[in-house]
Amino acid sequence: MRTLLIAAALAVGATGAMANADEALNKAGCMACHAKDKKLVGPSFKDIAAKYKGQDVVARLMDKVRKGGAGSFGPIPMSPNGPDKINDADLRAAVEQILKG
Repeated sequence: MRTLLIAAALAVGATGAMANADEALNKAGCMACHAKDKKLVGPSFKDIAAKYKGQDVVARLMDKVRKGGAGSFGPIPMSPNGPDKINDADLRAAVEQILKG
């Protein structure tokens, strides 16, 4: 019984973390250029997850979001996104969620 309660609490916590990451992505304006499963201006989150599958790239992708850039998924540049748009904790949660696919 105790194991079941712990598992349920972890599932609820994970759902809350995903909702927070989704909220952060919306608030920061990421969804203006990205979608979960189709290319818009930038690549889909599904394509990002596939490209980096099995790699430890959270810090690298956080840096890329902060600095912006182009070339990884085509010629259209991504503008920099500073901590005023998305704080480090929310950015980390969002990148981790994206990489989980």
